[in-house]
Amino acid sequence: MQFSPFSGFGVIKIVLQFCKENSLNQTFQTLQNECQVSLHTVDSIETFVADINSGRWDSILPQVAQLKLPRNKLEDLYEQIVLEMIELRELDTARAILRQTQAMGVMKQEQPERYLRLEHLLVRTYFDPNEISCFNEFMSWIDDLSFFISAIAAEVSIVPPSRLMALIGQALKWQQHQGLLPPGTQFDLFRGTAAMKQDIDDTHPTTLSHTIKFGKKCHAEYARFSPDGQFLVSSSVDGFIEVWDYISGKLKKDLQYQADETFMMHDDPVLCVDFSRDSEMIASGSQDGKIKVWRIRTGQCLRRLERAHSQGVTSLVFSCDGSQLLSTSFDSTARIHGLKSGKLLKEFRGHASYVNDAIFTSDGIRVITASSDCTVKVWDVKTTDCLQTFKPPPTLRGGDASVNSVHLFPKNTDHIIVCNKTSSIYIMTLQGQVVKSFSSGKKEGGDFVAACVTKR
Repeated sequence: MQFSPFSGFGVIKIVLQFCKENSLNQTFQTLQNECQVSLHTVDSIETFVADINSGRWDSILPQVAQLKLPRNKLEDLYEQIVLEMIELRELDTARAILRQTQAMGVMKQEQPERYLRLEHLLVRTYFDPNEISCFNEFMSWIDDLSFFISAIAAEVSIVPPSRLMALIGQALKWQQHQGLLPPGTQFDLFRGTAAMKQDIDDTHPTTLSHTIKFGKKCHAEYARFSPDGQFLVSSSVDGFIEVWDYISGKLKKDLQYQADETFMMHDDPVLCVDFSRDSEMIASGSQDGKIKVWRIRTGQCLRRLERAHSQGVTSLVFSCDGSQLLSTSFDSTARIHGLKSGKLLKEFRGHASYVNDAIFTSDGIRVITASSDCTVKVWDVKTTDCLQTFKPPPTLRGGDASVNSVHLFPKNTDHIIVCNKTSSIYIMTLQGQVVKSFSSGKKEGGDFVAACVTKR
């Protein structure tokens, strides 16, 4: 169960305010009754108190009908109104309040003497102010009307108008600030999606947005976006892991630990990082074979795997549920680690050289590895048996090439994308058959070194 920083009652109150402001009175009453949550707000406390003082009951009564005042205060308030209506000889109004309101109906059942005195005043043909003194024993406010008004006012509060629309507006501005919603984009609130333009032929990026510079004696080893698009993380040869605002190209200083210049880091060069599916955690692997898991919003190190591998860690990937971590290494192995226990759970041995990359299949029952021995291997997670070994097609120059990375193909989970150190990238089946290939079109200097896949 995920922690929510706000209560369900607060959400209901915001919806109640929306209903009230848009005159959805039946919906307001139904929601208030079913949820047993009251809005308890007025547009202005000062106006509310002034209306009571001045006896503007035509304004007060509709507001009181939407409040859930304590019964004794509600009875006192209605009693005051009835007495003033009798004094003004507005007998029909006094009669309607006395005989048709729920509060006075309860008074009739539980305080019949008090109720009958009001009925007696109502049927009299004249009004005698001295008779009000007989209500002293019932009406606690008779000696200090201002105290009673203050007691009624204390039961209500004032909030800014249109809170629901204001919160939605703030959420959309935040998404725009994070680059998740381009300015001017129409947003479907019900579906929670932005209107997308019709798909057009894919084109490669042509405009440089920002350049992130590192020191003269430092260079980046790896960079990765979080699944939710909020964070761009880099790891570098000096052991630092930094989180960037990709819109400005500067460090994210809204992360307090970075503002304080306290960074996530290793003692050795950090060769790879990966995000958990919910974008809350990152894992980092270093040249000395160590793995660390961090909470990105606080920079806290949640788990250290001091002997994850005997040599440098080349890639990392979280399992779908975030409970396990798949790693590869220069030590020619791929391993699965339990994040809760910190223990090695599975090891996949069989490659003759560095293992550069590994992924889980979408069902989580197989692991696919890419190696500098020019092969791709498919493994059974449960038994660690190698189910399949294959090579991408040979290069135009002849001979095999190191396989840099493998990726799941979003449109068909039985296919993978294989990137090796050649001028072509392949979509292949898990049995090693080529489905489609993409070429850089260059005979010289066109070898691919890395690849990534969009979600569409």
